[in-house]
Amino acid sequence: MTHKGVTHQLGTSGFLYKSNKLMYDKATQSLWNTIEGKPVLGPLVGKEIELDVFPIVTTTWGEWKSLHPQTKVLSLNTGYNRDYDEGAAYHDYFATDELMFPVPELDKSLKNKDEVLIIRSEGFREDPLAVSNKYLKKEKWHQNKIGDTNVIVLGDDSGAARIYDRKSYSFDSFIKGSLVGSSGEEWEQSPTKLTGPNGEVLERLPSHNMFWFAWYNTYPEARLVK
Repeated sequence: MTHKGVTHQLGTSGFLYKSNKLMYDKATQSLWNTIEGKPVLGPLVGKEIELDVFPIVTTTWGEWKSLHPQTKVLSLNTGYNRDYDEGAAYHDYFATDELMFPVPELDKSLKNKDEVLIIRSEGFREDPLAVSNKYLKKEKWHQNKIGDTNVIVLGDDSGAARIYDRKSYSFDSFIKGSLVGSSGEEWEQSPTKLTGPNGEVLERLPSHNMFWFAWYNTYPEARLVK
C-alpha cells in the first residue's frame, strides 16, 4: 500500500488477535489488524494510516467467468510440491465449528464459522451491520441503513452478494435478477453500479465475507440480519 508517497509492503506476521490474523509491514515491523485495516502495534500506530477498502465478492468460477470472460488465473504449477485443491490446507478446521484458538466471547446467534456479509460503508464502525450469508442465499436481497447511508444488498444463486448505496430510493422486489423500484420502474444491475430507467446511478459499496465469531469479537454490539 502507498500512504503519503511511502509504499508499505505487508506480510503475514504469524500472530493472531482474537483469533484473527495480524499483518506486518516490512519497513517498521508494525502489526496491522486486518479487520480494521490499521496498525495496532509499533511505530505506525497513531499515524492516521488506514488501508483502503474495496468491494469483494465470493462467488463460483463459472459465475465470475460469465461476467468477466477475460479474467486470468494463477497457475497451480508453482514449482512447489503442494496440494492446492480447495480446502486441502484447512480441511479439518472447516469440518467442525470448533475454533483453533480461544476468543474472549462467543455468540450463539449463528454458528461460530457461519459466514456473514460485512458492509464497509461510511460510518460502519459506529453502526456495524452483518448479514447472514444463509439469509441472503434464501432471500436474495435486503434493504437497510448504516448510519446515514441507505443500502441494498443483492445476491445470486452462486452465493455472491453485492451492496449498493441506494440513496433515497426504495425497492419493492428483486426476483430472478430483476430489480423493481417502489414506483414500478426497473433497474439494471452491473458488478459496479445500479442504473435506473432515467440514467440514475447507485454506486457499489465496499463489502466482504467473514466468520461470525471474528466479526462478533470485533463488534459485539453489531446488528445481525439472519
